[in-house]
Amino acid sequence: MQINISSLNQLPEAAKQLLEQFPQNRIFLFNGEMGSGKTTLIKAICKELKVTDTLSSPTYSIVNEYKTEMGNTIYHFDLYRLKTVAELFDIGFSEYLSSNNYCFIEWPELGEDFYENAVFVSIEIKDDVRVVSAK
Repeated sequence: MQINISSLNQLPEAAKQLLEQFPQNRIFLFNGEMGSGKTTLIKAICKELKVTDTLSSPTYSIVNEYKTEMGNTIYHFDLYRLKTVAELFDIGFSEYLSSNNYCFIEWPELGEDFYENAVFVSIEIKDDVRVVSAK
């Protein structure tokens, strides 16, 4: 699947399309260069899932936990600052992934051995358009 986003106004529809395309998946891996819009897209997806908490980047906290209107939990990770797989074990990464809650993971490369049935989301910038590809 591919979605072209040329305006922030298109984010809610893009988020909805991603969730509809992968209704059974709970782990989404986001790749893209710094500033490509990974966190912004994740925020839009969380809004589509009716998150009631304030959304922010987990760059320093590594993981943020959000609650939805229905009381469900969503985990948002930013693995950019982690250097070793041991650090993933230290934060209980595999338990988060096996919780059956949505897990949105930025900079997912370090955890590649942990992912099963994950959706790979790539964001590229081409002439001021964000090209979102998911498989």
